[in-house]
Amino acid sequence: MLRRNSSIIILLQVFAICATLCAQNLMNDARFEQFENSGEFVANNHIDTLVMKTLRSREIEPASLCSDEVFIRRVYLDVIGTLPEPKEVREFLQDRSDRKRAALIHELLRQDEFADYWSLKWCDLLRVKAEFPVNLWPNAVQAYHRWIHDCLWDNMPYDKFAREMLTSSGSNFRVPQVNFYRAIHGQEPSAIAGAVALTFMGVRLENWPQTRRSGMEAFFSRVAYKLTAEWKEEIVYLDPVQTEPLEAVFPDGVKVQIPPERDPREVFADWLISPENPWFARNIVNRIWAWLLGRGIIHEPDDIRHDNPAVHPELLAYLESQLIKNDYNLKHIYSLILNSSIYQQSSILRSENPEAETLFVCYPVRRLEAEVLIDALCWISGTKESYSSPIPEPFTFIPEENRSIELADGSITSQFLEMFGRPARDTGLESERNNQPTDAQRLHLLNSSHVQDKIERSTRLNGLVKAAKGNRQTLVNMIYLNILSRYPTKAELATAQQYFQTKGINLRQATNDLVWALINTKEFLYRH
Repeated sequence: MLRRNSSIIILLQVFAICATLCAQNLMNDARFEQFENSGEFVANNHIDTLVMKTLRSREIEPASLCSDEVFIRRVYLDVIGTLPEPKEVREFLQDRSDRKRAALIHELLRQDEFADYWSLKWCDLLRVKAEFPVNLWPNAVQAYHRWIHDCLWDNMPYDKFAREMLTSSGSNFRVPQVNFYRAIHGQEPSAIAGAVALTFMGVRLENWPQTRRSGMEAFFSRVAYKLTAEWKEEIVYLDPVQTEPLEAVFPDGVKVQIPPERDPREVFADWLISPENPWFARNIVNRIWAWLLGRGIIHEPDDIRHDNPAVHPELLAYLESQLIKNDYNLKHIYSLILNSSIYQQSSILRSENPEAETLFVCYPVRRLEAEVLIDALCWISGTKESYSSPIPEPFTFIPEENRSIELADGSITSQFLEMFGRPARDTGLESERNNQPTDAQRLHLLNSSHVQDKIERSTRLNGLVKAAKGNRQTLVNMIYLNILSRYPTKAELATAQQYFQTKGINLRQATNDLVWALINTKEFLYRH
C-alpha cells in the first residue's frame, strides 16, 4: 500500500539507508565484532559436557560464545519476551563480573514478565480461546489464564500443575483448571485422551494402533459435561453411573482394573507424574529446550516416538533426571539451559557439517513471535495497539496499555498478529504458530501507515531527540541502544551521521528514517 508522495520519498530514503546498513552488517558478520566473543568454546555446566561429547565424536566445531550485547538482548527476549531498557544494557556492558550473565538470568526468572510471557506459551499449548471451535467463552478464558499465570508466578511444581488439570471437576467459570477438559475440540474419550497425550506426553495419539489408543481412552470414559442456568457456564464432572470395575491400559502396556468408586483420571494422573514414567518429565524438558533453542532434542517437540530419536540422548536423560531430582521445578531447567555455553553460543556457524545446526552447535536465528514483535514496536515508538474479537462478547475490551503477550484470549487479535503468524489455538500443536517471513510482512514493515504512524507519533523518539540536544552521535547511539540493544559500529555511526546531514531533511525526519531502517533489519526482527 503506497502512501502519499511525501511518504514515498521517505520510503525511498529508508530503502537507501537500510541497504547501506545491511551491507555494513554483512561486513561486520565477516569480522564478528559485535556478535561473538573471541576465544574457544568452554563448557560451563554438564549440558555442555554432554553435547560436546557428541560433537567431538563427529568432529564438529561449536560456535564461539556470543557477545555481551547479543546475550542481553537474547536472554531478555527468550525469558520475558521483552527488549531490555538502554539503561540495563549500559549497566550490563559496564559490569566486569564473571558472574554477570548468571546473575541476569537469575533476575529475569524472578520478574513478573516471566509469568506474562510463558502464560502466552502455555495458553497456545492449552488452546485458551473464547470462540470457535473451542468456545470456552470469555469468563472461563479469564479464569483459566489467571490460574495459569499464577501457577507460573508461584513456580508451582510441574507434576502438581498437570495433576490439577487432569483431576479437576466443577464449573468452568469457578474452577479454572477444569477448562483443560473444556478446551478440547470434542468431548468423547478419544478426543480427551488425544489432548492429554499431546500436552503431557508429547505424543500424537492418532499414530498409535487402535487397541493401544483404546486402553488409554478408557481412563477418560467417565468424564461428563452439563450446562447450568448461568450464561454459557458448563460443569465438568465424573459420571457416577459406573457400577462395574473399569478395565484400562496405561500407555506403557500395563493393565489396570479401577473400582467404580475411584476416579479413573486420578489413576492415570498418578501413573503419569510418577518419576518412572518414560514420557512426562522427558516431554516438558524437551519442550523447554525447544522453546529456548528453536528445536527440540527430539524434534518436533510434540512428536515423541520410538522412530524419532533424540539427537543427544544423554542430554535429554540428564535434564529429565534434574527435573525429577528438583521436585519438578521448571525454573531449575530454564536456569540450567540458559546458563549453558550451548545456549550462550553465537549464531555464527563454524562448521560445514550438514548436521551441525540440528546438533546445537550455534544459537538458531529465528524471527520474533508476532506478539513479541508488536510489543517491541510499541515500546520503541511509545504507542499503543488495539485488539478486537470478530465475534462480540462481553469482556472482549482490552485496555490499550496491555501488551500483546498478556492477551488471554486467542480469539482477541489484530491484523498485525494475524499477518505475523499468531496461532489460532485450535490444535495445541507447536507447529500451529507460523514464524516464517512472508512478502506481506515485509511490505507491512517497510511501507504501511501502521508502522509509519507509530514512528511519527513516537513519544520515546521525541524524548531521545530532546535528550541528545542536537548531538547527532549521541542520538544515533541512543537509537541503536533502544532498537538493537547495542552501540553502533564506527562504520554504522559514520553512515547515520552522513545521512543526518542530507540536504532538506530535518533532525526528526532523519531520526524517523533511521528508526524505520533499523526495525527492518534482520538484527531487529530475529532472535540471534
